[in-house]
Amino acid sequence: MAVLEIEQLNAWYGPSHVVHNLSLAVNEGEILALIGRNGAGKTSTIKAIMGLMPKTAGRISFCGQNLLPLPAHSRFRLGLAYVPEERRIVPGLTVRENLQIGLVASDKEVAEGKAIDEIAESFPRLKERLDQQGVTLSGGEQQMLAIARAMIARPKMILLDEPSEGIMPVLVEEMGVLFRQLRERGVTLLLVEQNIEWALGLADRAAIIDQGEVVHESSAQELLADTAIQERYCAV
Repeated sequence: MAVLEIEQLNAWYGPSHVVHNLSLAVNEGEILALIGRNGAGKTSTIKAIMGLMPKTAGRISFCGQNLLPLPAHSRFRLGLAYVPEERRIVPGLTVRENLQIGLVASDKEVAEGKAIDEIAESFPRLKERLDQQGVTLSGGEQQMLAIARAMIARPKMILLDEPSEGIMPVLVEEMGVLFRQLRERGVTLLLVEQNIEWALGLADRAAIIDQGEVVHESSAQELLADTAIQERYCAV
């Protein structure tokens, strides 16, 4: 069953029409990899889903509810979380305080101490640094913190924009283990990635965006084996 359904989505930055009549469905409890060249419209698509584009039209349904009239914070409270490429760790706050922001923003009745303890168990590197300033973490640890902050309110779905970018291979592998664990818990993931081989190795299904449109959909394994399509739409 689809947890997220997008129909004829269009999005603009000012006069620039960057997403064109895009339709896509993401099934409950799966990892869908969204791939394509730089500038293809991947980030614009997930920003539109989250309510962060200046202008959008079409239909986005999450758990049966139309998202387009809702601001980003309302979408988050419905259970749709977002990890941006820039991470946006808040300066001046500790790791623990950055995690607390995720709880406050969700507006859910979740015991703070228990929630942070649960997250810390999933992120051993963060568990050791709860009282450290978030911005002093390494790039990979900051990415883990951004993911943990999205996870802490137990969302139904997480949108991830280039989570492996600039991260050491050992942390990328740890992230892959974490994403599989999330899928096993029933969390749905939409993964925008330039690291195509890694993304397709994780994902159940894949979609390619080119010039703001979905041009290919298949199982991740089928696309991994189809080097001709990868060359056509994903090669730099």
